[in-house]
Amino acid sequence: MTDSVLYDMAERLGQFLLMNKANLVTAESCTGGELAGIVTRIPGSSQWFERGFVTYSDIAKQELLGISYDTLDQFGAVSEETACAMAEGALANSHARISVAITGIAGPDGGSEEKPVGTVCLAWMQQGEGPKVTRVLFAGDRLQIRRQACLLAMQGLIDMLEKE
Repeated sequence: MTDSVLYDMAERLGQFLLMNKANLVTAESCTGGELAGIVTRIPGSSQWFERGFVTYSDIAKQELLGISYDTLDQFGAVSEETACAMAEGALANSHARISVAITGIAGPDGGSEEKPVGTVCLAWMQQGEGPKVTRVLFAGDRLQIRRQACLLAMQGLIDMLEKE
């Protein structure tokens, strides 16, 4: 996947956010802020990008997003439940109207039989609505997994905004 594919998707996302008068907050774990970096490459993104949380560690998820210890302990950092809690926490701790959360195992280590390398959970949420969540298994190396996660995150946001 090329940078231009990501950049084009980010431009498209920005247009949808502007049309819907919505601003975005991101909560990222395995992508380490890469999604925020991609969308802020777009000139004028300050009109629709509110802030980004990079919550790589469990303690950061707890302190910055308010994720409960019990959620992390019961389901793990890479789970649909944690992704949903991250999306909710990002909205609660920002002035944004729409959020996306990404948590996963980008590799090359850290995978298990239950959650192999490439497992990524994403959640999207708008204020006043419940989260939408998915769990996917991406193929590729660390960079490819992270980029695929960013692309899916942006596509999910666009899909959500198209329905408004």
